[in-house]
Amino acid sequence: MNFKQLEAFQAIMASGSATGAAERLGLSQSAISRLLAQFEEDLGLRLFVREKGRLVPTREAEALLQDAQGLVDSAQCLRRHSEQLRLGGFKRRLLKVAVPSTLATALMPSIAQRFMREHPDAVLEILSGSYSDTERALLSRDADVGLVRLPMEMPGLHASACLESDAVCIMPLGHPLEHLPSISPLDLLDTTLILLGRQRLIRHEIDMAFRQARVQPRVAIEVHSVSVACSHVAQGLGVSIVNALLASYCRPMGFSSRPFKPRISYQLGVATLGSSAQAPLNAAFSQLLLDAILAAVRPEDHTRIISAPAA
Repeated sequence: MNFKQLEAFQAIMASGSATGAAERLGLSQSAISRLLAQFEEDLGLRLFVREKGRLVPTREAEALLQDAQGLVDSAQCLRRHSEQLRLGGFKRRLLKVAVPSTLATALMPSIAQRFMREHPDAVLEILSGSYSDTERALLSRDADVGLVRLPMEMPGLHASACLESDAVCIMPLGHPLEHLPSISPLDLLDTTLILLGRQRLIRHEIDMAFRQARVQPRVAIEVHSVSVACSHVAQGLGVSIVNALLASYCRPMGFSSRPFKPRISYQLGVATLGSSAQAPLNAAFSQLLLDAILAAVRPEDHTRIISAPAA
């Protein structure tokens, strides 16, 4: 029995499937199945039965869940404590934050400067990637605070809805579409597109908008962050559809933007694992992050403050 097997067992119990566990842990489904088989063999117990494609826990699995959770929590605490000792010793506190790649480059330096000035005893570690990456990091305690898209994909996290932002169509300066007040899929017929990868939720919503308009999108380039999409658009390589808020931080690259119709909206929240939202250092950073985002918002960014909590 090893830690990876325990993590896989816990993730299957939380998500209800090997696919969900693979998503939570960032592994392949076959790797999860292999870990589960090894775990069952090591224990000499049948932990799941398959019913209609789902893994249903046995009574033995239910009985072992609390013990497994305790072991995983203890191992994660040990890892976190060792990281804190490595980075800051006994007198400094470690805070690990996860934000989209675009914000990590454009916004985090100024936030980090203020945070370190107000909390000189803290060590700050910044992670960047997709919203799914952030959720996985929070669930595995590789991050304390993260900016996520709501609703979240994975259970077990707590988030407060902070902002709502719309999708915009961005285009090179001087592009023929600049004369339009808004852009629809019909306007993009035969237009070269640069879109976020198919695994992103926004991509599914964009594809749906094109299907409903009966327009076949002409996708030339797929990218994996808004900043990369903006840089390619600024170079004149095509037109993209992205989150207006994130695109606003790339404005110095030089491109035009117009509202995209039909409207695609995003809700963004600051997420933590369970009740850790109230930890003083987590709360202080969360407020700095929100303040910095709001300070940079302009009317053309199509971004609104919202206050309804979301789980």
